[in-house]
Amino acid sequence: MGAVSSRLPVFPWDRLDPYKATAAAHPDGIVDLSVGTPVDPVPALIQRALTDAADSPGYPTVWGTAALRDALTGWAERRLGAAGLAHTNVLPIVGSKELVAWLPTQLGLTAGDKVAYPRLAYPTYEVGARLAGAEPVVYDDPTELDPTGLKLLWLNSPSNPTGRVLGKDELRRAVEWARAHGVLVFSDECYLELGWETEPVSVLHPDVCGGSYEGIVAVHSLSKRSNLAGYRAAFLVGDAAVLGELLQIRKHGGMMVSAPVQAATVAALGDTAHVAEQRERYARRRAALRAAFEGAGFRIEHSEASLYLWATRDEPCWDTVAELSKRGILVAPGDFYGVAGERFVRIAFTATDERVEAAVRRLAD
Repeated sequence: MGAVSSRLPVFPWDRLDPYKATAAAHPDGIVDLSVGTPVDPVPALIQRALTDAADSPGYPTVWGTAALRDALTGWAERRLGAAGLAHTNVLPIVGSKELVAWLPTQLGLTAGDKVAYPRLAYPTYEVGARLAGAEPVVYDDPTELDPTGLKLLWLNSPSNPTGRVLGKDELRRAVEWARAHGVLVFSDECYLELGWETEPVSVLHPDVCGGSYEGIVAVHSLSKRSNLAGYRAAFLVGDAAVLGELLQIRKHGGMMVSAPVQAATVAALGDTAHVAEQRERYARRRAALRAAFEGAGFRIEHSEASLYLWATRDEPCWDTVAELSKRGILVAPGDFYGVAGERFVRIAFTATDERVEAAVRRLAD
């Protein structure tokens, strides 16, 4: 165990515990804006699909039912603009975090191989590289990376934590560069349906990939769009050869999405009304929190998509965390996502309407 822990960074959220305790001591209770976990109900039609499939005594398959694969390919064609997808172009996964953490290992990466990801990024990209014994490498522009030893390039648009969106031209240049150097691209697009000031584009869009999925895979999740974080429902779309290899590995590992969750995923991807309803909730909360934090002297950067505001008062992030915790508001320090975030905080707008209103009142005092 010691050997494992020594090659991994400290789990960042443990460092936030003292500030969470301070915020929780507020007379009106904590307003937790630190983690982007859904708080609104799972849509009724998805709950019904789950319970209708509850009598599932047999083992599910790693590849999923034909109905699930139809739902995945159909949604990707409708929503992402992908064309000509077959079942071999999709693969269900047990939530996107396990995929991010274990992908380098499943790809067979090891010492001497490199995994690249944005300088400000979800910490699990680094964890995945380290679990495999590979070298984590950060970038500002992926096309300026040294391709020597680079086996896996992570793109993340919309970004967690900044909410920045990469345009078609930026995505296309990254894909062309990676293909020219034989580097596999995985694009984390879990916030793609949550664009506010721009419309995020998938790496699978023909204007980006040229109509070919060679060397590229997109990662999608139902956690945010459908309030299904508790279901662990996510999937991959892209290069059939890459997904075929992962399918075989995941069969050996027993990495199966449960049968009721597969049925719930079919229902979720077949309905757009609940997605629009949830977007409206988040839009209201985002507008209220943005105005309140800007009124309290914060500057918001990027944040054109996703479930977060990337905010700064031009001070060390832990000073901001400490001051807000005294008002009963908990936010995430920017250095959780890399040294470049050390003067920012990430503010989630996944709290209930009542808690958002409480934060707005406290920031106005």
